[in-house]
Amino acid sequence: MPDRRHQSRALAMLVLVMLFWAGNSIVGRAVRLDIPPATLALFRWAGALALVTPFAVAAVLRDWQLIRRHWLTILLLGLLGVAAFNALLYQGLRYTTATNALLLQAAVPAMVVLADRVIFGTRAHRLQLVGVLISTLGVIVVVLRGDPSGVLKLHFGPGDLLVLAAVTVWACYTVLLRLRPPIAPVSFIFTTFAVGVAVMAPLSVWEAATGPWVRWTSMAWGAIGYVALLPSLAAFFMYNSATATLGPARAGQAITMMPLFGALLSALLLGERLQSYHFVGMAFILAGIAVSTLALRTKTTLAPGVQPR
Repeated sequence: MPDRRHQSRALAMLVLVMLFWAGNSIVGRAVRLDIPPATLALFRWAGALALVTPFAVAAVLRDWQLIRRHWLTILLLGLLGVAAFNALLYQGLRYTTATNALLLQAAVPAMVVLADRVIFGTRAHRLQLVGVLISTLGVIVVVLRGDPSGVLKLHFGPGDLLVLAAVTVWACYTVLLRLRPPIAPVSFIFTTFAVGVAVMAPLSVWEAATGPWVRWTSMAWGAIGYVALLPSLAAFFMYNSATATLGPARAGQAITMMPLFGALLSALLLGERLQSYHFVGMAFILAGIAVSTLALRTKTTLAPGVQPR
C-alpha cells in the first residue's frame, strides 16, 4: 500500500489532470466548426508523439523485447484510452454542449467501479462508494446551478450518447491499466500515442475527402497546441502514475472535479461569475474525494486469483 506522501502526490497530480481535461472539453467545443473531430484528435496525438519522441527513443529501444511480447495489451490500451475515447468525445462535442459533456464524464467513477467489478471482480470499499455518491451530488449541484428544477432544462441527444460511449471506453481503459506491461512510463506513453496516431490518420483523411477540413485560424492553432501538450502529454503521464498509486476506482473518482474546473475556467476565460452553488458543489466534491481517500487505509477485497497491482 503506498505511503501517505505518495498518495498526496498522486492526488495533486490528479487535480492538475482534471484541470487540463476540463480545458480539453471546452477547447474541443470551441473549435468544433474549425477542426473536424478525428483531425483534432490526430493533431493532438501527433503533436504529443512528436514532443515525447526525443525523450522516448532510448527507453523504447531498451524495452523493445517487452513491447513486442505485450504488443496486444499495448494495442488494446492505445485503442481505448487514446484513439476511441478522444474520437468519440470530440465527435460528441460537435452536437452537445461542454457542460453536458463534463456532466456525463462525471459518471466515470461509477463506471470504473462497475467495470472493475465485472472485469476483475474487485469489490469497492463502502467508504469508497459513499465518496463517489457524495462527489456525484456535488457535480449535480454545479450542473443544476443549485436549482433542482434545472433538471427539466437539461437536453440529451446524439452528442450526449457519443460522450457516454466515450465515458464507458475511458472507464475500461482506467481499469485495464493494471495490465500495463512492465516498461518505462515514457515507452508506454510513446507506444499508445503511436496507436492513436495510426488510428486517427485514415479517419482524418476521410474527413478531408468528404467535407470541410481545417480552418487555420489563430484559435485553431492555439487549440492544437493546448490539446497536444497539456491534456495529452502532461496529463497522461500523471494519470497513469496516479492510477498505479491509488488504484483505478480512486483515480477515476477525480473525474468529478472536471465540471467544477469547467466552471472555474469559464469564469477565468469567459468572464462568467462564480455563484454560491459553485462553492457548495466544490465542498461536496472535495468531501467525497476525502471520504474515498480514507478507504486507502482499508485493503480492497479481490476475487480469487486476482492480485492487487
